Amino acid sequence: MPETDLPLLIDAAREAGKIATRYSGRDARRWDKPQGAGPVTEADLAVNAMLEQRLPAARPGYGWLSEETEDNPDRLTRDRVFIIDPIDGTRSFAEGSSTWAHSLAVAEHGQVIAGVIYLPLRDLLFAAQRGGGATLNGQPIRATRVLSESEAEVLAAKPSLDPRHWKDARPPLFRRAYQPSLAYRMALVAQGRFDGMLTLRPSWEWDIAAGDLILREAGGQCSDRAGDRLRFNNPNPRLNGVVAAGPRLHDLLIRRLAPPADQDLPA
Repeated sequence: MPETDLPLLIDAAREAGKIATRYSGRDARRWDKPQGAGPVTEADLAVNAMLEQRLPAARPGYGWLSEETEDNPDRLTRDRVFIIDPIDGTRSFAEGSSTWAHSLAVAEHGQVIAGVIYLPLRDLLFAAQRGGGATLNGQPIRATRVLSESEAEVLAAKPSLDPRHWKDARPPLFRRAYQPSLAYRMALVAQGRFDGMLTLRPSWEWDIAAGDLILREAGGQCSDRAGDRLRFNNPNPRLNGVVAAGPRLHDLLIRRLAPPADQDLPA
């Protein structure tokens, strides 16, 4: 990996923050995407335009995958690919919240090698490169080592505790909390503020890629709901949910989850 990949992502994320914060979330023009794909604002598009010009120009051999760019299968032929969510938590942005984030990653042969999650309104910049550890605003961070589910506080949407998701219809005993940005949830687990996070519905790669590496470099584990390691730059860029936590708690949650009998069950 070129030594400059992580600084490139950090600089681009900070520039993204400058652009996004020029818009007032509640006043930014907003549209609903077709087929119930969620909202998009003029800030999402402005950030995406900057990133799509800046990052491929700096790395012309890399592919491109972004929530706000029409997918191009050419990315599947590239060894390395940018995986970008210009604003993760668009609904929060539009409501005037401070919990939305920019999520930028580079994957190589299906594994993330550099990642940044940046919350400009909270001045929080989470970053990692493969083998280099994870940081928050330049300081090392570590995931927790909780040993039992009853001790744990886990970020998850309420439907994740539906008994149908769990063996013997017994949801785990952890304390549940929630944040709307999936990228921020993963970063909070890497930071050690929460012990784990899970989402059991199919999840887009751009929400997850940067957080996957940051959490792993912070000593945590991250997988899909079946316990399989996440791979990125797939033809269909959706993953089979995400379970992320310290090693012991991650294993406990995976063992407790039931096989997904109904892919449409909300989580």
